[in-house]
Order: sequence, then C-alpha cells, then structure tokens
Amino acid sequence: MRNWKFNHIDFSTYPGYSGKDLGVFWSPEKTTFKIWAPTAQMVELRLYKDGVHGESYYKTNLQKKENGTWGTILTGDYEGKFYTFRVNDGEWLDEVAGIYARCVGANGLRGMIYNPNTTNPEEWVFDNGPRYNSFTYAVIYETHVRDFSIAENSGIENKGKFLGFTEEGTRPPEGVKTGIDHLKELGVTHVHLLPVNDFVTVDEEKPLEKYNWGYDPMHYNALEGSYATDPYDGRKRIVEFKKLVKALHANGIGVILDVVFNHTYYAKESVFNQIVPGYFYRQKEDGSFSNASGCGNEVASEREMVRKYIIDTLNYWVEEFHVDGFRFDLMGIHDLKTMQEIRKSLDKIDRGLFLYGEGWAADQSPMPESKRAVKKNTSAMRRIASFNDDFRDALKGNHGDKKSKGFISGLNLREEAIKFGITAAVYHPQVNYGYIDTVETAWAAEPDQCINYVSCHDNYTLWDKLKQSLPKATDEDLRKRVKLAGALVLTSQGVPLLHAGVDFCRTKGGNGNSYKSPDSVNQIDWSRKNEYLDVFEYFQKLIQLRKNHPAFRMTSADAIRRDLNFCAEYKIGVVSYCLDGKAAGDSWSKVFLIFNGNEEEVELPLPEGRYKVVADANSINEEGVKVVEDTVVVEPISLKILVHAENG
Repeated sequence: MRNWKFNHIDFSTYPGYSGKDLGVFWSPEKTTFKIWAPTAQMVELRLYKDGVHGESYYKTNLQKKENGTWGTILTGDYEGKFYTFRVNDGEWLDEVAGIYARCVGANGLRGMIYNPNTTNPEEWVFDNGPRYNSFTYAVIYETHVRDFSIAENSGIENKGKFLGFTEEGTRPPEGVKTGIDHLKELGVTHVHLLPVNDFVTVDEEKPLEKYNWGYDPMHYNALEGSYATDPYDGRKRIVEFKKLVKALHANGIGVILDVVFNHTYYAKESVFNQIVPGYFYRQKEDGSFSNASGCGNEVASEREMVRKYIIDTLNYWVEEFHVDGFRFDLMGIHDLKTMQEIRKSLDKIDRGLFLYGEGWAADQSPMPESKRAVKKNTSAMRRIASFNDDFRDALKGNHGDKKSKGFISGLNLREEAIKFGITAAVYHPQVNYGYIDTVETAWAAEPDQCINYVSCHDNYTLWDKLKQSLPKATDEDLRKRVKLAGALVLTSQGVPLLHAGVDFCRTKGGNGNSYKSPDSVNQIDWSRKNEYLDVFEYFQKLIQLRKNHPAFRMTSADAIRRDLNFCAEYKIGVVSYCLDGKAAGDSWSKVFLIFNGNEEEVELPLPEGRYKVVADANSINEEGVKVVEDTVVVEPISLKILVHAENG
C-alpha cells in the first residue's frame, strides 16, 4: 500500500523544466504529448473514442526526456479523440488527463485532443476588454455563472450557462432588465466570476441535481462542463465561454476570474498526486498534507514547478480567453515571491490586468506568515490588491456572527474603521489606528491595493445580515441601511466590489454558507429588482457619480493624504470629510461628505461658503437639489454629499 507521507523526500532536488511545451498539442499532421513526471519509471498514454465510456483503443509508452519530462508524438490527425496518462513510479498510479489538460470530456475524466482555432468566435482576434489608467476606476460585480440566470424569472433562455451572459433584451414578468442588460444599466466595469475552471462536485451529466460554488478544483486549465450546453464535447465549453467574454467586452465590461490555486478538492486522488506524488502540496513535519485551506491540503506555491504551473495557467487564460484579471482565493496561503512573479509575468502580456485576493488563510500553514501573501504584506505586492475585510466588518458587523452590528446597523465607535476604508487602507495621519479592533496600522501602499466591499458570496448577504442583526427593523429601514452601505463603498477611495444583487437587496433566506445549497437559495431573484427599484437606481447613480468624479477614485496614497481631510468636528456615529476635487482633476472644487450611522438626525457646521446638496438618503442629483450654508442636517441612517456652490 502506498505511503502518502513525504517527510523523507527533499522536493528541492527534483529537476525543473522551463519549456512551454507541457501538455497536449494538436496539428493536422501530428499530436504531441509531454508531461513533467520526474519520479516516473514508466508513463503510459491511452487513447479513447469517448470521453466517459469504453475501453482504450490504443496504448503506448512515453519516452523519457530532459529534466524530468516524458513525451511522445503521434503522427496523423487525432482531433476529437480522448486521452489519459498513467504514471508508474514503482507502482501504478491512477489514470488521469494530466495537469495541463485544456480540453476535457464530461467530469474531466479524460482529456480531449482538439484544434483550438475552431473554438474562436467570429472576429475573436479583435476582442479586448476595458483598460484604465488606474484600477481605482473599476467597479466590480461578483457573481456566479449559475446564480446569474438560473431563476425561472430571469427571462434568460440558457439558464445557468455561459451563454446566459450573451443574451440581450431579457426581462422577468415585471419588465425590468436582467442579465447582461442589467450589468450595462447598473454601470459596473467588471464582472468577477466565481470559479469557471473544471471542478468536482457537480456531475456534468446531471448538472441540476447538485449545486456548488466551484471552489473544489480538478483541472485548472479546462472549463467547467456544467456551464456548457454540451458537457461531452470539451470544445463546446471553450467556444461558449469565449462568447461570454466577447459579449461582455462588446459592452465595455471586463471579465475577472476567481482562481483557487490554494488547494484541490482531492488530495491523494488529485491529478497532481497521480503525476508527481507529494510534490504539489505542502507537508507537516510528519510528512502528511498540511491544511491552511481548511479543505484537507494546501498547494506548495513556492516550489519551482508549482510556481511555473500557476504562472503558465494564468498566462493561458489571458492569452487564450482574453480575461482581464484574477481574484485569488485564500491568497494568504501563497508565498509572496510567487505572487510577485505572477505580476511580472502577466505584465509582459498586459499591464492592464487586475489582480487581487483574500489576504488570509483558513488554518495554520507550515510556511511562516512573513513569507506569505497575507493582508499585512500587501505593500510588498505592488499592483496586487487585498480584500478590506476590516471595512466590511466595520460596516455591518462581524461577518460570521449574525447578531453583531456595525456602523450601518447603528453601532457607535466604528468611525475610525470606517475612515480606514474611506482612505483605502493606506496610511493617513488623521486615522487613529489604535481605535480599530482588526488592524494595527495601514496595510496598503497605494489605493489600487484595496478592495472595499460590504458583502460577497461568502457569509450572509447584506440584506440577510441586517435582518438578523436588526430583527425589528422595517423594510424601509433596511433599505436605508443598504443605501448607506452602498454609498460608503462606492464613494470611498480604493476599488469597490459589489455582491451580485446587493443593488436590489438580495436574500438567501438567511443562509450564511450557501456553497452547496440549492438554486432556490442561491439564484438571483430578479423580481426583487422591481420590488427594490429605488435601491437599484440609487446604486446606479452612485456608480455614475464615481465614474464622473475622480475625487472619489484618487490614484495615489500621497493624493489621499493631501486631498482628503477629515475636516469636521468628531461626533459619535458620524464620519465626515472634505475632498479637494480641484487637486484631483475634478470639476467639483470642494466636496463635503457626511455619513450618519445614528438613529437620530445630526446637525453639522459646513466649511466656509455655500454648498449644494447633490446626494442624500434617497436621491442623487449632480445638479443639486438645494443650496445650504453655515450648517446642514443629516437624517438618521443616511448621508449628505455637498459640493461648493461655486461649481454652479
């Protein structure tokens, strides 16, 4: 029986390989196969006519090549055939499609040989996504392929599929816009998709029988078949995902992929372990798999060929699928050098690609925190951002405790943590870090390193968190708090991220961990858009406000320290500050923002001059709804944005 403990092995002695030819590559005349398997004594290649069923019709052995690689060439046209590798390192391991499989049959059991040129939509060569001078211009909308369109009332034909994102003119019975039309109407710049690469726990042959977010990776270079109209022909999922990308790009919306390199669903049985046992994972002192992911294993990003694999994979998604960035799940498990090398490698392709991730792990790692991409090391990862969970919890309360409260739910003494988010987690001399429970000091070097958010796929939706922490609140009261949260996220410095449906008070019925809950819990209920249309229109106008005014999206920490001033006298439950719009290149010379988290109104003195009110609890009008001077009254659980009246 195989020993799955590896404390007797020094993996640094394994030879590295720098070539770009690992995997399976088709041409009409021949197909080449090459894998890195330095411990192998024999590698068998099997060919099949079917991706799921039947016996292999051809077997051959790969030849040993340089630096731990094995390869062979089959002459002739093998397009449409399926393949597996089987490694013998003293005993036979399981049959797998290999770690570089880019096209697979149903459930990823076998790789598929294909002509990539046949997977490109019309005019694909001209496809490209939006690019900005600074990532602070981005407004990201996080969604799940299946959630986005699966509801009966989505009006979308290809429900739960990649192609659901390509349909225009879709409507629910209430007549509001859904799908891609909704995204355009809202005004977001990027869609962040939960994992679209091949994952384990949804049976692609029976996709509606089970649900999962997809954080259980199997193949990192191949797409998930349950999102395709045909899971058996691996080419279909490639074609259809490219159509998704092209449709979003055609409407000025970028595509960011959620990538889960920190762990695999299987440990011993994983594709990695069936090719090079133990190498791709970190181990404890006793040689067993360590578990910083909380999922039974953690990927050893610091090892040479693991780092190469991650970088090769990301480069492939950019070059083949034209994606615009990546979000790294549990980024705090990865080593800093790998994240830095990822940035360098992707910059050679396109400096406009946006990278960000979760700056934490789920459990202990054998790698010291000082060497990992945790939040407090963000400043060492230039042009890579971390999620600002400090701001998230300050806004609504602890993410895991349904009864806890934050600034928008009426909890006082969270003002410094709110200021921390407003200043994009960069150092600001007017933020008193000693009064923030979750941090000791700033952790971002520049504002484009901070992702500000109040909710995401994890934990309770914002609406559900507010309902549970404020059980006696009325529907109208909860709407006000959602609007206040949206205003804080979308006017703060840094990069805002919105959980899909937060703009119309999305609910999951109080489910705080819906990763495998049914569609009835996870689906976006588009009828709520009509029911909470005032909230949607408020978010829509906030996004347009942010786009129109660079004062809300300064591009440097120095500018934030210089041109953002907490200019008003402190009041409990109130955060207020001034922006020097002129210095930021804004058409508004002076902007004064007040956020009142109290249950009662507050009156504040205004900076010298006359001001027009451009935003309050229910309306946003850049022309101004009225002019005030000397003092301003801010209603409970609401905001005021005022602009110096010299602006017109």
